[in-house]
Amino acid sequence: MQSASKLIYRGKLLGSLPTVGEIHKEIAVSEETVTWISLQRDIIANILLGKDPRLLVIVGPCSIHDVQAAVDYAKRLFVLQNKYLSKMYIVMRTYFEKPRTRKGWKGIMHDPDLNGSYDVEKGIRYARQCLSSITTMRVATATEFLDPFLTPYIADLICWGAIGARTTESQTHRQLASGLHCPVGFKTVLMEILT
Repeated sequence: MQSASKLIYRGKLLGSLPTVGEIHKEIAVSEETVTWISLQRDIIANILLGKDPRLLVIVGPCSIHDVQAAVDYAKRLFVLQNKYLSKMYIVMRTYFEKPRTRKGWKGIMHDPDLNGSYDVEKGIRYARQCLSSITTMRVATATEFLDPFLTPYIADLICWGAIGARTTESQTHRQLASGLHCPVGFKTVLMEILT
């Protein structure tokens, strides 16, 4: 297996990650789903541009820590989205990373077992499988893009993206956003709030 990168944490080699292509091949989605995701991105863009009068509603858990619970939530959301489709467009919040300025759990992509083992490869698979299941059932997805290295593993399955307050002014994250195929929102800049 060709490695994309070595994972080093506190000077200790944790292992290597498979390439983005390998993960995409392993956890693939149908062409139908790819086309559907593209359509959802267009719908969201049209709402944001005022071409579609519906309200854009992004709802869901603060972060995903249990893939099965997330899929169950998506099943319930699917019923609601169809019920209110004429008035609002509902997108499921599928956040797999948590921004941290101090210690704390960084999200399922970084630490899927919630125990400090940092099995990033397992976390990538969890996140991609979760998104594959949710988009296959036709629920649109939203996430905050934090780690530019992990973004390519899941970006093709995201309908709306966010750049968070801690990274809004980061050149790396602005460049990341410009390369994404989904509409991207930028949260309020922290310094504007503090001054």
